[in-house]
Order: sequence, then structure tokens, then C-alpha cells
Amino acid sequence: MDLLGQSDRSAMVVTHELEVMRDETSSYFELGDADLERRYGPDKWSVRFVLHHLADVEAVELERIHRTLSEPRPNLPTIDADAWAKGLGYEHRSIEVSRALFEAARNSVLQYAHLFYEAKGDLTYVHSEYGPLSLREEFEKIARHNAKHLGHIRTALSNT
Repeated sequence: MDLLGQSDRSAMVVTHELEVMRDETSSYFELGDADLERRYGPDKWSVRFVLHHLADVEAVELERIHRTLSEPRPNLPTIDADAWAKGLGYEHRSIEVSRALFEAARNSVLQYAHLFYEAKGDLTYVHSEYGPLSLREEFEKIARHNAKHLGHIRTALSNT
């Protein structure tokens, strides 16, 4: 395992994790307003904000995959998640639109994982925070990011 917590996993394992997390994440977009406003800790994002963030990040990750597959070793920036939440108006955004964005982007990520995790997994890009990352590592990073935020959502919903 390296500094990002990655391991040598198979395409089947990673795509299965991404599919399972897609389905669980999608189910949370159906929550009512009271549950969407729950937080996983004091001064932490609401479930609504976490879902908007997951949708936006999924779109960013899809762009990273596109560029890694089509450009020679692109340099790709990180995002400032708090700035996006504020600047993109997470408190006013449509949860339905974010769900559609998340599901479309995740389904595209899954298609690329099926096609290229093994075949082109060694292609790299340069992440502005982590340095060089392979396409394979990118798929694994997407799964870890989603899992982390699913934990936040579960915690928020279990808080009374």
C-alpha cells in the first residue's frame, strides 16, 4: 500500500465497490429535507452538502479520467471543496440535478473502469496535490472518496 492507501486490486473488485457505492449514494438523494439537513458533526456539512459535493467531485474525477486517457500526462488541479460549496450555492441547488449528475458521471466512470482499469491503468496524470497518479490509482481514489463520505452520511443519519 502506498501513501494514498492504494493497493493492487483487480478491476472487478474496484468496479464492484463503485457500483455498490453508487447505489447506496443514489438512495440518499431521496431523503426528505429534515434528513438532508442532518450533520455528521458540529460545524460539519449537512447530508445535502455532502451529496452535492459527491456529485461535483464525480464530474471532476470523470474529467481527470477523460484527460488521462486522451492527453499525454496532463497536469490537473485539486479543488477547494469549501469554496465550491459556497460559490456553487449548495444550500440552494437542486438535489435532483445533483443526483442526475452523480449517477451519469459514476456510470461513465464505471464504463471506463471496465474498459481501461487493466488495459490502460498505467497511464498517468499529475495531480496538483498528490503528484503523479495512474489511471488505476484514480479509480481507487474515487472509491475511497465515496466511501469516506458515505461514512459521513451514515453518521449524520444515526445522530439523533
